[in-house]
Amino acid sequence: MLAVVVDAQHQMSLAEVADPEPREGDLLVRVRAAGVNRADLLQRMGRYPPPPGESEIMGLEIAGEVERAAGAFKVGDRVMALLAGGGYAERARVPSAQAMPIPGGLDFAQAAAVPEGFLTAWLNLFMLANLRAGETVVVHAGASGVGSAALQLCRGVACAIVATSSPAKEAACRSLGATDWLARDEVPGKLAQRVQADVILDTVGGAYFEANLAALKLHGRLCCISTLAGGKATLDLGVLLYKRLTVMGSTVRSRSPAQKAKLVRDFSEKALPRFDRGELRPVLARTLPFAEAAAAHEALQRSEVIGKIVLVPQAPIP
Repeated sequence: MLAVVVDAQHQMSLAEVADPEPREGDLLVRVRAAGVNRADLLQRMGRYPPPPGESEIMGLEIAGEVERAAGAFKVGDRVMALLAGGGYAERARVPSAQAMPIPGGLDFAQAAAVPEGFLTAWLNLFMLANLRAGETVVVHAGASGVGSAALQLCRGVACAIVATSSPAKEAACRSLGATDWLARDEVPGKLAQRVQADVILDTVGGAYFEANLAALKLHGRLCCISTLAGGKATLDLGVLLYKRLTVMGSTVRSRSPAQKAKLVRDFSEKALPRFDRGELRPVLARTLPFAEAAAAHEALQRSEVIGKIVLVPQAPIP
């Protein structure tokens, strides 16, 4: 099969590689589309290796058709799935417990924009931070893949949803559910003046840390899921103790198969039906062929997209 591979100079190209070998309980899926994530950029540069035993090929989410059945799925089913690696290829090995049926009305490219962003947002906001009805939430990088999913998931739950982004993306954040907005450059100095939040979902990292703590209410919860603006910050223990705050760090990729299966079950039961009702939608910025994976990475690196970029094979597998 064809897959996107990375050479010693971190350059990507298409190459013939062996098909993945499914393990017990795995699906073999013909990949029709694969989502692009910032984690892929880090992996390409050698800074975010896959867990032991997982594919060295990039790609943490796919949509496609089942070629080998397992679990509740049969051959020919349309599925979208969370992976630990291997998505930038014509076929992928998928633990059946990490696959979900594609909601009606979504094509493969749209479906591939769902798993990583929506599952990451769901895990942090609802399973870890326990966001409750009537609370106030801040979503940093609100027009990103995770941010665009988080804003939609919070809609109808939180009483106030504050998004941060570049000014060019304000309208997109508001259309996705933000009730208020703050320019990303103003976060360090103005976040706490603008809002006192119950939950903050932060993909930015060190540059926002002190502002996040200042903007949290008593018993506030901060979910740190990335370090785009630095991995180090100063922690004022006085603020942490006085407001009885919870600061949690989380990644999806490093979780055990059992933990990922639990996440997929919880999301499938409580959130997946919202796609069929039109309450949730994947935000697809653009679709590119596998051969243009480098262009996809460059666009994501420049933060010029709203939502997700998806890669597709050039032609169906015979």
